[in-house]
Amino acid sequence: MAAENASSIAQFVLAGLTDQPGLQMPLFFLFLGSYVVTIVGNLGLITLIGLNSHLHTPMYFFLFNLSFIDFCYSTVITPKMLMSFVSKKNIISYAGCMTQLFFFLFFVVSESFILSAMAYDRYVAICKPLLYTLTMSPQVCLFLLLGVYWMGFAGAMAHTVCMARLTFCADNLVNHYMCDLLPLLERSCSSTFVNELVVFIVVGIDIGVPTVTIFISYALILSSILHIRSTEGRSKAFSTCSSHIVAVSLFFGSGAFMYLKPASLLPMNQGKVSSLFYTIVVPMLNPIIYSLRNKDVKVALRKTLSKHSFS
Repeated sequence: MAAENASSIAQFVLAGLTDQPGLQMPLFFLFLGSYVVTIVGNLGLITLIGLNSHLHTPMYFFLFNLSFIDFCYSTVITPKMLMSFVSKKNIISYAGCMTQLFFFLFFVVSESFILSAMAYDRYVAICKPLLYTLTMSPQVCLFLLLGVYWMGFAGAMAHTVCMARLTFCADNLVNHYMCDLLPLLERSCSSTFVNELVVFIVVGIDIGVPTVTIFISYALILSSILHIRSTEGRSKAFSTCSSHIVAVSLFFGSGAFMYLKPASLLPMNQGKVSSLFYTIVVPMLNPIIYSLRNKDVKVALRKTLSKHSFS
């Protein structure tokens, strides 16, 4: 069935972010610069955590995987988007489009659950410090990580299989800079009721479950912070929480705005702008939010640089 539908259209044309000629090159260099920052920031953080043994803790184990996820799904999206600024037609094959859709969904769903795992880790560290080593053992961390990637795989597979059953029209222009769910559904000639139902249910789970987990974790963290007598201790805890909450709000807020509103209430051009937050902005900001304001990472960076300078 999938092969028969695939034969109905061989390729798609991605419309890109804008069709205004005067904006093409400035946007190309802007997003090329942001992509370089994303790659350097996330690969740098991965390397730093790997080289410094004192960062081999549950918190940095999850941060390592967050950086890996950000690096991967930014790479799935951004290079193809950059091509739309420098080519007359940004063509992508049917198979390439479905592949991009699958890996984009896999990594973006994995990110939502890795953020919730990080919130749980902070809850245990702040609310149950004496049980932290036991509760966040290597086995528990590995189990949580497998759960993260399993949810990513299940969500991506559900959407991609449902998309592969559709028949697409002769008009193969996708009004987006990537192969995303809603723009592709607009190009379908067959009924998309099942797909829309799957989007609402699966996206609801992939956003709802991590969001509830994060809110509960931070509610309990806030309760513990309010019982801390030291002003310095409160300030440090609040600072850590605020950084995570900003990143979570950007990621989940833009995702919910894009996928959980009826298509009639969200013009696709606004959807493109919303998509930029979780595909471009969030992967670029995460290394800054989670590391550059972190004392342990700064110390590790100085030690690593001093070692190489001495060598």
